[in-house]
Amino acid sequence: MSNDTLVTLVGNVATEVKQHGSGDGEVSRFRLAVAPRRWDRQQEQWVDVPPSFYTVWARRALAANLSSSLSIGEPVIVHGRLRVREEERDGRWRCSADVDAVTVGHDLARGTSAFKRVVKVESFLTERPKDSVPFAART
Repeated sequence: MSNDTLVTLVGNVATEVKQHGSGDGEVSRFRLAVAPRRWDRQQEQWVDVPPSFYTVWARRALAANLSSSLSIGEPVIVHGRLRVREEERDGRWRCSADVDAVTVGHDLARGTSAFKRVVKVESFLTERPKDSVPFAART
C-alpha cells in the first residue's frame, strides 16, 4: 500500500505545456493556478484569494496528449500525487508543490470540450516485412 497524498485541483492553465523526450520517455509539464473564491461576510460579497501555483507533471500517453489539448487560461481539473519540495536557491529556502498527474481534463462546469480518441497504430500492421512480396506482384 502506498502512502502517496492524492489531490484533486481545480484551476486554470497558467503556462504553455512544455514537452521533453519522446515515446515512452515523454514528459510534459505546465503550471496550474488555483485561485479560490471566499465569501467575505464584512463586504457581503465573493472575493478572490491570491492564487496558489502548482507544477503539473505528466508522463507517457498523458504527456503526449496535453500539448494538443490545453491552452493558457483554460479551466482544468487535475488529479494526481502531491510532491512538496524544499530547496535553497540564492541563499533563500523555497517551497514548491508539484503534482504527478494521473489524469487531467477540462472543467465542464465552466465550458464545453470535444474529445478525440488517439488511435495508436501498431507498426507490425503498417510495415511490410523485408522479405515479403507485394500482393500485386504475386499474380
